[in-house]
Amino acid sequence: MDNQQCHQVFPLEAFEQAATPFYYYDLKMLKATLQEIKHFATAAGYVVHYAVKANGNARILSEIARAGLGADLVSGGEMRAAIKAGFSAESMAYSGVGKTDWEIRLGLEHGIGCFNVESLPELEVINLMAGEMGTTAPVAIRVNPDIDAHTHRYITTGTAANKFGIGIEALQSVVERALQLPNIRLRGLHFHIGSQITEMVPYEMLCDTVNQLLDDYARRGIEFEMINVGGGLGIDYGQPDAHIMPDFESYFNTFKRINLRRGQQLHFELGRSVVAQCGTLIGRVVYVKQSRDKKFAIMDAGMTDLIRPALYEAHHLIQNLTSPSTDLETYDVVGPVCESSDVFAHDCPLHVTRRGDLIAIRSAGAYGESMASTYNMRSMPGIMFSD
Repeated sequence: MDNQQCHQVFPLEAFEQAATPFYYYDLKMLKATLQEIKHFATAAGYVVHYAVKANGNARILSEIARAGLGADLVSGGEMRAAIKAGFSAESMAYSGVGKTDWEIRLGLEHGIGCFNVESLPELEVINLMAGEMGTTAPVAIRVNPDIDAHTHRYITTGTAANKFGIGIEALQSVVERALQLPNIRLRGLHFHIGSQITEMVPYEMLCDTVNQLLDDYARRGIEFEMINVGGGLGIDYGQPDAHIMPDFESYFNTFKRINLRRGQQLHFELGRSVVAQCGTLIGRVVYVKQSRDKKFAIMDAGMTDLIRPALYEAHHLIQNLTSPSTDLETYDVVGPVCESSDVFAHDCPLHVTRRGDLIAIRSAGAYGESMASTYNMRSMPGIMFSD
């Protein structure tokens, strides 16, 4: 699909009437992205789960469930939201290193498709609880393959230093234990090496690791019905209109390197690449402040509405939507929160900016609304949709 078919157009008249800050979601763009994912994944026989943590907005979830994706969960709250949105329980994969008893019980009660188990103690607890409930728990063992995805240290998940998964050196003992436990059905292996990955090399390395493990286990007479390679596919934060969607074709084709056995299914857990580009944070300039060295565009939106720049040093394209000027000036774009880290961008070129101008912070559909807070007793951002 031509990315330019989804070039972002903002309804400025509606924006002017709305209270800021708010998230604007372009559902046409979301649907086109889902169509692209389904096209390439279905052609390859892959199963895709949506990572609910990226954006748990009820309407967003309903659109994704309607498109036929499964759900990737990391909390009981996400499970409840996914069920309410229409995801089938069988399509749900539940990850996370700290699943509590009530969350495990909730998954067993609903008959979710798979628990992605991250430790031996967790495996034992799931077995015990499944036995108490008179059922069998489907699980995949999450493997930490010690692959550096070369992203920000806070969104790398697949190295030996991370808290996630079971190291390859300990994997065999955990697999053997899973096969022994009476209330566990071992479905497969699960991997996730990080987030905002824009080069295919880390995924190629993951494929090689998966192939080696599959060969090793085949020699032991152990075969898995599914392999889950996680997600983490990145997007273009710098030029969203040039690349509304990632190259899903190349992404899915990369995993054809995995030598699947007869009957084996390959599963994915995509989040950011599904929803990031359809969402924009809209705020209004309340003051323009000139210091000795800097000019600040101070917005009514802050890190409570979009924490990624403060937390991950993340970059977003920022645009002045209403400036009548064609001249550019350089600003630090900041929020009103009482923290020095409440900065969206340093030395950001914007068309000459004045009090009252509407500012768009692009590519904010993932880890924006879902991470918003009421710190400083601020209100949560509003929501606007466009079909």
